[in-house]
Amino acid sequence: MALFARRKKTFSDSSAVEWVIAGLGNPGPKYERTRHNAGFLALDRLAARHRIDVTRLKFRGLLGRGEIAGRQVLLVKPQTFMNNSGECLREVLDFYKVPPERLIVLFDDISLPPGRLRVRLRGSDGGHNGIKSILYHIRSDQFPRVKIGVGDRPHPEMDLADWVLGTVAREDFPQWEDALERAGRACELLVEGSPAEAMNRYNS
Repeated sequence: MALFARRKKTFSDSSAVEWVIAGLGNPGPKYERTRHNAGFLALDRLAARHRIDVTRLKFRGLLGRGEIAGRQVLLVKPQTFMNNSGECLREVLDFYKVPPERLIVLFDDISLPPGRLRVRLRGSDGGHNGIKSILYHIRSDQFPRVKIGVGDRPHPEMDLADWVLGTVAREDFPQWEDALERAGRACELLVEGSPAEAMNRYNS
């Protein structure tokens, strides 16, 4: 009987992963609560809800395996810093043989007010360096993404890096926290195979 028993899936089982969900950000306590780490923070909430431990260091990222909507998923937090996010994700997709269209990316977007989301199934980098790196390394723009609004600079002359690496204003906390939670819910619908519902429900 043991000969025909189902083989237990291990962390490195490349045949098991159906979806990769990546949250973008910068590693280290210095950046933990910054606007630019919206992707990390949203992924943390999604991982907690599904009891997935995202702590395994591999491919220059923190990885965690689990199940969402009945699908085997790999959650990833690239540790290469934002501008080199694509280096980690290219290695992950290549190893697990996951096509770009089954990669979901969570990230911050200054063109959206705090608390707003936008789900897209493909597209350009929109001026976001993390997405630019992913497009360059995986050679495709055909991956779903969930944009998390962080608002634009209060003054055009303000340095963009200073803005995205700053923390969210206290008055924006309620919308911010809600958006991080809803971003994970949007990922669940995408994994489930309901992209139209994800866009209808969460695009605002």
